[in-house]
Amino acid sequence: MPSSLSQPVILGLDPGRQKCGLAIMGVDRILRYQEVVAVDSVIATIEQLRQQFPISTIVLGDQTGSKQWKDNLSQLNDPPRIMVVDERYTSLEARDRYWQMYPPSGLGKLLPQSLRTIPRPIDDIVAILLIERYLNRLTEPLD
Repeated sequence: MPSSLSQPVILGLDPGRQKCGLAIMGVDRILRYQEVVAVDSVIATIEQLRQQFPISTIVLGDQTGSKQWKDNLSQLNDPPRIMVVDERYTSLEARDRYWQMYPPSGLGKLLPQSLRTIPRPIDDIVAILLIERYLNRLTEPLD
């Protein structure tokens, strides 16, 4: 089913050993998809997402196995452009972003953020941050 989106979108991939974070965002910075998937289903998931969204670029974190992932992604049919982005400190940033996106309720609100446990993997939020870093790099003024 083709997408009704007129703008190409960016897929963020936070590579990992057991699981990877995926996110899709437009250049308008509207988040359209996010999920944490098992490593062995990443390529199939990306192929499905490419049928739903006009993905023009894949933004890949530069840490765990990124060279291997870049090679794997280049095997896709008609591979999109692959950009590698610095992913230092994204895990820390993702913890903060998680609480912005999913504010605690009830007694959890009373706990300081540093004492709260995040109830799920946040690799998808890291993927969102990678896309944002890429977009920021595109839009920052040249010195």
